[in-house]
Amino acid sequence: MIDITDVTYVKRITIGTSNPDQILSDDQIQEAMDLLNKCLAGPPKGKILGIEKSFKLLNIGEHQAVLQWLVYHVGFVRKPVWIKD
Repeated sequence: MIDITDVTYVKRITIGTSNPDQILSDDQIQEAMDLLNKCLAGPPKGKILGIEKSFKLLNIGEHQAVLQWLVYHVGFVRKPVWIKD
């Protein structure tokens, strides 16, 4: 079990598209989900500290579209060597 006071590194992982000018492909979204799973499976094993849930309404002509994304904040006791920032 990880104690919040032991967390020294937080990785922010966005799943989904937050920018309408740069729509992510399914492969890019899958890469982000794979990174999240790797962060939670370890080693070192991270814990989810918080989740941001966001959306944006877009008007495209007469149509309306919704962009949705989640941002996971994963905390670690130390920064994993395999995370590249």
